[in-house]
Amino acid sequence: MAALLSVPRRYSPAPFSTFSSPWRSPRRSAWVPRPGFRCSSSRPARRDIAGEERKSSFDLKKCALSVALAFELVLGVPQFGFPAYATPSGPVLPDLSVLISGPPIKDPGALLRNALPIDNKAIREVQKPLEDITDSLKIAGVKALDSVERNVRQASRALNQGRKFIIAGVAESKKAHGEELLNKLAVGMEELQRIVEERNRDAVAPKQKELLNYVGGVEEDMVDGFPYEVPEEYKNMPLLKGRATVDMKVKVKDNPNVQDCIFRIVLDGYNAPVTAGNFIDLVERHFYDGMEIQRSDGFVVQTGDPEGPAEGFIDPSTEKVRTIPLEIMVIGDKTPVYGATLEELGLYKAQTRLPFNAFGTMAMAREEFENNSASSQVFWLLKESELTPSNANILDGRYAVFGYVTENEDYLADLKVGDVIESIQVVSGLDNLVNPSYKIIAG
Repeated sequence: MAALLSVPRRYSPAPFSTFSSPWRSPRRSAWVPRPGFRCSSSRPARRDIAGEERKSSFDLKKCALSVALAFELVLGVPQFGFPAYATPSGPVLPDLSVLISGPPIKDPGALLRNALPIDNKAIREVQKPLEDITDSLKIAGVKALDSVERNVRQASRALNQGRKFIIAGVAESKKAHGEELLNKLAVGMEELQRIVEERNRDAVAPKQKELLNYVGGVEEDMVDGFPYEVPEEYKNMPLLKGRATVDMKVKVKDNPNVQDCIFRIVLDGYNAPVTAGNFIDLVERHFYDGMEIQRSDGFVVQTGDPEGPAEGFIDPSTEKVRTIPLEIMVIGDKTPVYGATLEELGLYKAQTRLPFNAFGTMAMAREEFENNSASSQVFWLLKESELTPSNANILDGRYAVFGYVTENEDYLADLKVGDVIESIQVVSGLDNLVNPSYKIIAG
């Protein structure tokens, strides 16, 4: 039977009404502003998966409920494993200070910028106030623009004062490109300042996104080569040594609000080279083209289980299912952890470099009790529970995150079982893939 998200029978599903039973369908379910870049839709933007209003923070009044239910969390957790009724041993509950710490970063772009292997304070001081514009825009009406103006001035000042330190941090081979992006950033901030002065609130967010793309580009230019050696036992696998972007086109059936959609996904090989490399290799084999969405229950969307008895990708060169190790990068570490969950290592308070924070976080499914059993089955996280807050939840450190949906992620909630992945195509970064097996012709 295929890997899927199951709710252990001794785990009460009441607080997590979006979880479904282990068997949902006869089909096995795998575990779990650009022209033409669109989703055809007539519905409003993101809704809560369970039909409730999305909440911006962890309600402290529900803290007692969290503690009361903690005993069930340590007994059993939703699991992405092949055995449908398997019940894992649960994690040790993080202490309460971790559970109710400050609001997590949920924007996929910000998560990806922060995950880059760089240490340049000057560019981060430009990045932060530009990202803070998102919070400023939560203020009603044009009053938000006063706060946005402060953000822009802070970012402009940081750029002017720190420009030479930023350039010094750019890799020598990329300095010309870095300079070009900084020039565009400076011009763009002047344009954003004029937008604010003209009180054009609607134009702020698109310009903010443009500027943050420039910032992210400069930060990527600071990475000089791949920062570490992959362990010997995995170095001959397909590896993504850097980042890549793919577009996933999905044909949506029987939905008058959404017809078809293209999801843009950024894959992070800096923090998950084996996992991301495996996926890109499968994409180039057209493994996912024509495959159906195999699970969609309001908590995750899942696919990757091929037709036939195999529960993953069968490598033609070995005629066996190709598996990859569990791969997790911890903040503060230079290399990922392989083959063990953070719980198993006793790292209960460690935070992952690629957390399950964002709507559309992409990760690998695996067999319940086999950490190194992931193959081709992938899932996208949809819902964050108040009892499993971001970066202190029951998924971080247990499953290998390797990317985020950065465009049209809201529409993941509209996908259902039977919708078809028409294609997944690499947009950029294919040159970062080493040891590609799809180029090997089986003899």
